[in-house]
Amino acid sequence: MKNKSTPTPLRLMAIHAHPDDESSKGAATTARYVDEGIEVMVVSCTGGERGDVINEQVQELVDLHGIHQVRQLEMAEAARILGVRHEWLGFMDSGFTQGEPLPEDAFALIPLSISVPPLVKLLREFRPQVVTTYDENGGYPHPDHIQTHVITIAAIAVAADPEAHPELGPGHQVQKVYYNQQFHKERVVALHNLLIEQETESPYEEWLANWEDKPEDADRITTSVECARYFPIRDAALKAHATQIEPDGRWFAVSTQLQQQAWPTEEFQLASSLVETAFPETDLFAGLR
Repeated sequence: MKNKSTPTPLRLMAIHAHPDDESSKGAATTARYVDEGIEVMVVSCTGGERGDVINEQVQELVDLHGIHQVRQLEMAEAARILGVRHEWLGFMDSGFTQGEPLPEDAFALIPLSISVPPLVKLLREFRPQVVTTYDENGGYPHPDHIQTHVITIAAIAVAADPEAHPELGPGHQVQKVYYNQQFHKERVVALHNLLIEQETESPYEEWLANWEDKPEDADRITTSVECARYFPIRDAALKAHATQIEPDGRWFAVSTQLQQQAWPTEEFQLASSLVETAFPETDLFAGLR
């Protein structure tokens, strides 16, 4: 009698720039996959040390313990809520300098020879089939988001080469790479229109009025993951990052119920795949299960 081989567990690695990014980008999808029994690891490249304290209610806590420690505690709570394993790469937040010179210790200035190997090690240890991160623009032009894209693509290539850095573990080939594309115009328009239909003030009016359509963004979305039932988990994880989120701010200006009605999915761009798939996709693991 032949022994049946145990199927390889499905694993997803979500690579982000700062703590809170994992809860604002693709978090409902993450929660769905955790619920399905898929192993998920979130990697934070930096500690978010140079992020502003947006919520004045926690300023006293930050003054007492320091922003680094507080953001570590926030991330631990968000990871618990999402049900994911979390790892820090340990680099220093670059800050959003908007044209000013970056600090010397900024993550965005660290040579790839230093920033890539720790991520290669995690890829080879965790061995995910699917990786999510940001596109070449970082989702928005924060230097840490752009650098996260750069080191992710580099680390995936190095991790697949068994002769490169053998001290970091046996080679591993990621099968599919996705870019987060949750903040797209169609979704914002749908939310805005539903609010207008209900004669409710829309927080998106000014945003849409100033929206700059870019031809290169027209065909990015390849994959829409149904995850509306996990929006409450996403919101709870985001609220765990109290330094970064105002509970009554724009993030929560539209009720969860209205969001579920207007746009019940999260969108991604399939950047590369070694397995056959068909578009549009509804599952990041399409072709793998």
